[in-house]
Amino acid sequence: MTQLEKARSGILSEEMEICAAEEGVEAEYIRQGVADGTIVICRNVNHKTIKPLAIGKGLRTKVNANIGTSKDNNDPAVELEKLHVACKAGADAVMDLSTGGDLASIRKAVMEQSTVAIGTVPI
Repeated sequence: MTQLEKARSGILSEEMEICAAEEGVEAEYIRQGVADGTIVICRNVNHKTIKPLAIGKGLRTKVNANIGTSKDNNDPAVELEKLHVACKAGADAVMDLSTGGDLASIRKAVMEQSTVAIGTVPI
């Protein structure tokens, strides 16, 4: 069952509870926002190391950090270091904008090591 399905069924999920605690609001506020479509929860069930992140109406502004290789600057170790620095500095999410090198390998490493929500740009 998805977060949206749970919210619309009146079910408070563990992710909603975690997001509510992080945001300093009631879990019911998160649930209702998800049900109404004014809040989303970023959480991939396949990425256990990443904490859920609520984005939307009445919640705090989020900070995103961009990382990524290019054809001219292709060092995955540097990008992973950027990831760790961004997480340590308090970024809520990281976008991997890699366009050079072994993209699948780079993204896999980022997903394995990130503790925050991850986004990518399709190529």
